[in-house]
Order: sequence, then structure tokens, then C-alpha cells
Amino acid sequence: MNNLRLEIERLFELGMEAKKCSGALGTFLAFREALSRGEVRAAEKRDGRWEANVWVKQGILLGFRLGAAEETHAGEVFSFVDRHTYPVKQFQCSDGVRIVPGGSTVRQGAYLAKGVICMPPMYINVGAYVDEGTMVDSHALVGSCAQLGKRVHLSAASQVGGVLEPVNATPVVIEDDVLIGGNCGIYEGTQVMRRAVLGSGVVLTRSTPLFDTVRGEIYRATETEPLVVPEGAVVVAGARAITRGKAAEWGLSVYTPVIVKYRDEKTEKGVELEDLLR
Repeated sequence: MNNLRLEIERLFELGMEAKKCSGALGTFLAFREALSRGEVRAAEKRDGRWEANVWVKQGILLGFRLGAAEETHAGEVFSFVDRHTYPVKQFQCSDGVRIVPGGSTVRQGAYLAKGVICMPPMYINVGAYVDEGTMVDSHALVGSCAQLGKRVHLSAASQVGGVLEPVNATPVVIEDDVLIGGNCGIYEGTQVMRRAVLGSGVVLTRSTPLFDTVRGEIYRATETEPLVVPEGAVVVAGARAITRGKAAEWGLSVYTPVIVKYRDEKTEKGVELEDLLR
């Protein structure tokens, strides 16, 4: 794998000149297969911290540089034009992944572990890593390089944004056993630690402060660190009063996510998934 990394880094540094290199496409295809099998990841946890694997993100970008526009068709109705280096991922029963009929798409270069369930329609982009037992519900998005752990429930119409560039930026991370309610949005490298619960409509970005009413803390992203949702936190969509100017005079408030509790026995019963769905 180290030789593959060195070659990817070399080709990436060549920019568009990489297209002229003999063997460049073969190197990329070997990289894409490793990515699709989950053997390499866009980000990994080391010593308790999530870090981007820069060379993996470089390899994904290399695929766009090497790719040419190609027409593909799904039956007689749907047609697509995309880089030939990133076709639609094909699944077999032996993969252990359920793709329920209805218009879902997974791009080649994404990894889906056994036990993943995809409800239609949903989309998983290149570089995404979706671990065992996770459900991606209808109208949900898993963006490029996003990392989803085991037994995550990504509810309908929720968006997990991707971070492909800059290459040193850590993508959005959702750890094990997280429940994400409907119409949530997690963007810009936000990290949701294990067993957290996001209520419907919660939106998390680098510019969003997260108010913890239990511990009396306010969590924010910094120039070097992402916004982090603590382990087991239960987050709901709230509002914060504006105290100055016309907004205060008019009694206006702005959206803010709020931690109202930490996961307990009552929460466990409320978020329990039906085994029949799996």
C-alpha cells in the first residue's frame, strides 16, 4: 500500500500533466478498488483524534483529472454524463448490502460494509465510508469522503456534507450508534461522537455554536479544530435571542443547536430501531 501511496502523491503533484503519464490510469484504478473495498479511507482516528489521509483525498482528485466525460444509461429513461473514472457502483448479494428499489445511487470509490441498508432515493458519493449496520434513509445524502460508523441511522432528507478540498481538511465524521433525525444537516468537517442523538432539523456547521445546557459549555469550531458534538449528547434545534439593535427591538432570535440532555435509558427506548427493518 505504501508504494501505491507514493505513486498517487507523485501523480497528484504533476497536476493535469499526470494524464500524459503511462500507467497513471492503472494506478488510479488500483487505488479506487482499494477505496471501494474500505482498505484505505479519507480519514481515520489516531490517538483519539480524527485526521484526514491527505494522500487518499489526492487520489480521489486525481481520478477527476484523469477522467473523461462518458454517457451512461439506466434503462430507457435515465441517462447520465460523468467522469468515466467514477461510474455507478454495482452490488451483488454477496456484498451483504441492501439497495431497496427506487432510484438510489452509490458512486464507485465509496465503501459500504455488510449490513448497510439504503432506502430510496438516496446518494452516496466517492470516498464515503459507511460502516456495518448503518441505514441511509430516503432522500439522504452521504457526501464525498464523509465517514459514518457502525449502526448509524441517517433519517430521511438528512444531509452529511462532504469535504474533498482542501485535501488536509478532515471530512464530516459520524461515529458509531449515532441517530440523526429527519432533515438534519451536518457540514464543514463537523464531528458527531458515538451515541449522540440529533433531533429533527438540527444543522451543524463550522460557524454554528453548540450550547450545552447540561454542562454549561458552549462548543465552537476554531481555525484548526472542527465543531465536535460530545459523546451521548442529545441535540435539538433551538433559538437564541438577539440582544442588540432593531432585532432586539423586534424580538427576533436566531437558530442555534442545543444539548438538552445526555443519552439515558429513556432515550435508548426512544431511538431503538426495529429489527424487522434490517
